[in-house]
Amino acid sequence: MPEGRIVKAVSGFYYVADGDRIYQCRARGLFKKKDAKVNPLVGDWVVYDAISDSEGYVMEVGERTSELLRPPIANVDQAILVFSLVEPSFSSLLLDKFLVHTEKAGIDSIIVLSKADMARMEEVDAIVRKYEGIGYRVIPTSTRDQRGVDDVRAELRDRISVFAGQSGVGKSSLINALFPGISLQTGDVSQKLGRGRHTTRHVELIPLAGGGYVADTPGFSSLEFIGISELDLAESFRDFAAISDQCKFRGCLHLSEPACAVREALEEGEVDRERYEHYRQFMEELREYQRRNKSW
Repeated sequence: MPEGRIVKAVSGFYYVADGDRIYQCRARGLFKKKDAKVNPLVGDWVVYDAISDSEGYVMEVGERTSELLRPPIANVDQAILVFSLVEPSFSSLLLDKFLVHTEKAGIDSIIVLSKADMARMEEVDAIVRKYEGIGYRVIPTSTRDQRGVDDVRAELRDRISVFAGQSGVGKSSLINALFPGISLQTGDVSQKLGRGRHTTRHVELIPLAGGGYVADTPGFSSLEFIGISELDLAESFRDFAAISDQCKFRGCLHLSEPACAVREALEEGEVDRERYEHYRQFMEELREYQRRNKSW
């Protein structure tokens, strides 16, 4: 049977791309059972059975390299985390929370700072130095003067990229600047609430002329620590993981354990204190989530 990639899922239909053709498919009954081990997601490579020139059935789902639940998408190569520097103001707390989720999913992240033309250069440089020091690619951009747009475009080539970030930061506007023919909807920032309105309702992979796909998604609809353990959280901080093998105890959570290399590096100024405080806050949130959802 032929194979293709699911590029869109809407109302129980899966749109499978095979070369230049798109087949509108339904999933076979085995995927609809409550105990089904896997359900098709946008981004999946699938085996399908064509029953006409445009319709068919999804028969099998291939092995995944990565998976996100919110938004539901598989086999993403990288997340483009778009955070504005103004309107809304840059939030390192929220960025660090997004990074926890992408690290846990095994997806590399590129940090894109939007509206760089409206921010002080000192602030931009400080953010770039901080996150590049941790090991992330950081690209300041502006759709007004086009700075950074070519750099982001180069990072998307031949890869599947999901755009995510705080609402109203200009994700769709940036994609429109990168690839004018795509014309995604954009959400305005609410002046009253200081955040944007979600405009994208379903997940879709949009093919790029130079190769690769951009995922048009509603973004991360939940940033709760679902399916994340305390050790997962510790390991999702890239700067901690790099030195955690020097901790005295295996599985160290870097909170109160003796001879913790991360806390020693913190005191020596080698670990960013704000990042560490965010980690402690996330650990409290995780433990509270676990208490609320404890199965008795």
